[in-house]
Amino acid sequence: MNDLAKWTVGLFICGIGVTVAYIWIDRPIAYFVHDELRGYRTIFDLAGRLPKLIGPLIIACTLILGVRALMKRPLTEFQTSIVLSALSLAISDLPENWLKFAFGRTWPETWVQDNASLIRDGVHHFNPFHGGPGFAAFPSGHMVAICAMMSVFWLCLPHFRPIYAICIGAVFIGQLGANYHFVSDLIAGGFLGTSVGWMIIALWNAGTRPTGPTPRYLPNSIRDNRG
Repeated sequence: MNDLAKWTVGLFICGIGVTVAYIWIDRPIAYFVHDELRGYRTIFDLAGRLPKLIGPLIIACTLILGVRALMKRPLTEFQTSIVLSALSLAISDLPENWLKFAFGRTWPETWVQDNASLIRDGVHHFNPFHGGPGFAAFPSGHMVAICAMMSVFWLCLPHFRPIYAICIGAVFIGQLGANYHFVSDLIAGGFLGTSVGWMIIALWNAGTRPTGPTPRYLPNSIRDNRG
């Protein structure tokens, strides 16, 4: 199975997961979190905001590496991974905002501009192309961001995958436990962010200077051509 086929299967699985969560899981979980976990929201909030810590750090490192590049200093594989992760984070913001506008989903609770929500108003549906911050829950931007970054490291530096998984899990649990997002929002955000990171690596390795002698994340066609 080639990479495009794998991505297509992933999209299909994501669609099923979002549909199942929307019909049977989103509302019970949101009510449970509101009723039972409100007192722990601060803790969940801290975990869910991990991309706000990692993202600026990666961007700052990329700018520093840019200055080094201007001094004709080559990038190591680790440094290249940082740059590609920053690129993935930046690019992922565009499709995320497009999808938020296209789906127009309301939030579990009322957070911004007196927005309609499930907990306060019993609202739980999509409003395509509505626009506005009260209709921007799907997909989760925090999940998009963490997966866009971690997916690059996952492919480039596989020895530390448990750390990347912990980061992704922390954001998922944090956003869910604070009732900032429905489960389906998080599933969609995770898939979108991972897709962008995966495509960034594929684009890089489709060029004339792929990372490493024969990176394990090279597409099969390129690996074969390189011997």
